[in-house]
Amino acid sequence: MREFAPPYSGRRLALAAVLAAAPALTWNAVQADPSKLGTELTPVGAIRAGNADGSIPEYTGASNFPEDMKTWTPEHLESLRTQDAKKLEAEFRKAIKPELLKPFDTVTKGNMAKYADKLTDGHKALLEKYPTYKMPLFKSVRTGFFPKEIEDATIKNASTAKLTGTDLVTGASIGFPFPIPKSGAEVIWNHRMKYRGNAVTRYNNQAIVKPDGSYQITKLTEEVKFKYANFKDPAGPDNKYLLMYLSETISPPRVAGQLTLAHELIGPDAGSGRAAWIFSPGLGRVNRAPDVGYDNPAVGTDNEQYFDQIDVFNGSLDRYDWKLIGRKEMYIPYNSYQMNSPLVKYEDMLKPFHVNQDNARYELHRVWVVEANVKQGVRHNFAKRVFYVDEDSWSIAAVDCYDGRGELWKVQEAHLITAPFVPTVTGSPEIIYDLQSTRYFVTALANEDRISDFHASFDDKEFEPAALKRKSRTR
Repeated sequence: MREFAPPYSGRRLALAAVLAAAPALTWNAVQADPSKLGTELTPVGAIRAGNADGSIPEYTGASNFPEDMKTWTPEHLESLRTQDAKKLEAEFRKAIKPELLKPFDTVTKGNMAKYADKLTDGHKALLEKYPTYKMPLFKSVRTGFFPKEIEDATIKNASTAKLTGTDLVTGASIGFPFPIPKSGAEVIWNHRMKYRGNAVTRYNNQAIVKPDGSYQITKLTEEVKFKYANFKDPAGPDNKYLLMYLSETISPPRVAGQLTLAHELIGPDAGSGRAAWIFSPGLGRVNRAPDVGYDNPAVGTDNEQYFDQIDVFNGSLDRYDWKLIGRKEMYIPYNSYQMNSPLVKYEDMLKPFHVNQDNARYELHRVWVVEANVKQGVRHNFAKRVFYVDEDSWSIAAVDCYDGRGELWKVQEAHLITAPFVPTVTGSPEIIYDLQSTRYFVTALANEDRISDFHASFDDKEFEPAALKRKSRTR
């Protein structure tokens, strides 16, 4: 088989100083040795041990969840959601010991200096700008895990995977390509090639929340077939896809019926990394969409989300120079089951300036810090981005996004949860705070809609451009 896989400018110096002063965790002999994967390191590359003071525990992964929970079906989850939402919430709480369900402290503007070296610049900015913003801190639980097939493939990839430039990954199959990364771009590729299941139908709710707290929910149905990290339906030797994606806008009425098709491409002929098409009911035809990528605004987001901010970051890496800062202990949103409870309604969650932080959970985890600076002679509305990537799951948990003046502009958060029945780690919801407009955008809201069907199955033909027009006739 041919295998490939595809106003805070002054704080930049402060961030560099903090990182330089942080414990030198990144490059010791154990972490740089692929033979340690599965022993001192987890199979996907995280440090198995906790930290010195115990504030980050030893990795426990799948053992946090009752065995029956790992076999739950979408139908079972949906039945609980609609008939016994309190029981569904209680079941997810079982992954966290009772004594860890209450915060041990809450970060506010008044006490943020106490935690400053473990907060992102984005979180500091939110604390300073909004008096009502806070970060409830909880004891950490390392719940993230993946199927054994992914773990075994990741260990093999450690010796064979190679990144040429920013976008050509070769020598990788099924698993994370770079469990022991040597560059910032390799860390981001681990996020992009993460196992998310083999296919899924997701019922995605999103909203732009204005400063007065008003919003309108946009509903999408998204179908995805993962081609790379798919061990149940492995790609053939001529595979050129990372994934195939089709979304339909369900509401509001003015945009209902729009279909977007995207092929995420990998390999030597991937070009910009994506091919995309759009069907607009008003035009009645399928058009190639060359601008579905980079900093072009995503459909229906009023410029608050760029296409390359979907799934926190996606698409080609070629507009940036990527620097691996290192591994650092940071407070990030994690085990955010309360934020996703069906008992928490959107009207209770979506408040002026920021989501209701009473439902948030922040834990101390080791993250890979990656800095991306736009290349000389290349344009992007974000001149600089700083990514914080969870070591246990390679999921991007937060991003600080700077404008061309060096000012912190947008702050991204992915409230991470482990779904043991897939198993994977995903962000739900994902939030983009605009510090200039004081609006924010929320996507991957799941509280008031159907459970995603992670047992979905699709034929590749369902993601052909010709099928887009056929689908539109059946809508």
